[in-house]
Amino acid sequence: METKKTKKVKRFRGIESAFLVIVGCFIVALCIFQFVLGNPDNFMNGDPSGHPLPGNMLGTIYKGGIIVPVLQTLLLTVLVLSVERAFAISKAKGKGNLTKFVQNIKNALAAGDIQKAQDLCDKQGGSVANVVTSVLNKYVEMEGNDTLTKEQKLSYIQKEVEEATALELPSLEQNLAVVATMTTLGTLVGLLGTVLGMIKSFAALANAGAPDSVALSTGISEALVNTAFGIATGALAVISYNFFTSKIDKITYCIDEVGFTIVQTYAATHK
Repeated sequence: METKKTKKVKRFRGIESAFLVIVGCFIVALCIFQFVLGNPDNFMNGDPSGHPLPGNMLGTIYKGGIIVPVLQTLLLTVLVLSVERAFAISKAKGKGNLTKFVQNIKNALAAGDIQKAQDLCDKQGGSVANVVTSVLNKYVEMEGNDTLTKEQKLSYIQKEVEEATALELPSLEQNLAVVATMTTLGTLVGLLGTVLGMIKSFAALANAGAPDSVALSTGISEALVNTAFGIATGALAVISYNFFTSKIDKITYCIDEVGFTIVQTYAATHK
């Protein structure tokens, strides 16, 4: 049985350099810190070194100090990479429902219709379809091979499943390690900002006579703002990492299920 030639599917690899994303986010964070949060209109008498206007959150965040743009960089990086992974995994799943696609492939294989299975792959696209296409080609190749034993043919088909899967999975997991790192890094940098803010607060209290109210409030603002940013960054990173990991696990399960079905179909229909 012959299958028609399948067109090459271009894989979306996503952003390959997370470092460039971090640098870009740092530049954006500095601009936000300097020109938005540090806008003189957010402070009494138009002086960013003084008190922020009552109820003005932008000015309050600015008083968090130099750690704020660092935390903003981490937060923006998590957001950018989350959007990038969402797009990449969406492309990897293909055009239709993945569970339905797997079931249709299994039905086509059960009916012995390899061509229909190939047509379904061409229509679906994505990582699972790419793997199935590669394995189906190996399936047809083994059908036309009269020199190998059945066990050897099954071994070649299984090996093709593993190799095709190994080609697809790295592109799905790309940049997730960076997001996972932000989980801890965001919390630690926020804690550093908290400690620095408390040091400033206690330094203001240690002055002889009346405490410096401006320095005291600045230290407290720095501690609380950095704590909030650190917790927000860490929480978002954890949610993002776990969400996309579960999506990748589902795709991997579908690939394994289809691969197993193809191998078992060959074992059951060939002597």
